Amino acid sequence: MANEISHKGIVKKILDDKIIVTIVSQSACSMCNAKNMCPASELQDKDIEIDNYFETFHTGQKVLVTGTTSQSMKALFYGYLLPFLLVLAVLIISMQITGEEGLSGLLSIGILVPYYLLLYLFRKNLKKSFNFKIKSL
Repeated sequence: MANEISHKGIVKKILDDKIIVTIVSQSACSMCNAKNMCPASELQDKDIEIDNYFETFHTGQKVLVTGTTSQSMKALFYGYLLPFLLVLAVLIISMQITGEEGLSGLLSIGILVPYYLLLYLFRKNLKKSFNFKIKSL
């Protein structure tokens, strides 16, 4: 479908109620001649927990993990856009109130600590809204 994003992965671990799949994300510059010298071209493994699955899988099996584009937009919002807006808002407000650049900078960066702490505390609620599908290759 057009509104799905899929990645190939390998089943890492099978637990009673979930499967953990490792996805190797590659950078878009894999064809670049300077990729051996560029730190941006490194590969990163990401583990994804999948709760609802209907097939039988085994460890080491190659699978396709699928999610919707709305889920990716939600992840971008919570991971990047909202923290940026919080930092910017606190910076502007604290500059208006205090007039001190150093203090305003520290306060704007300091707002990220409670923000990410709240994300951590509500991770189970957030995890419910991110549902991935898995199928064997």
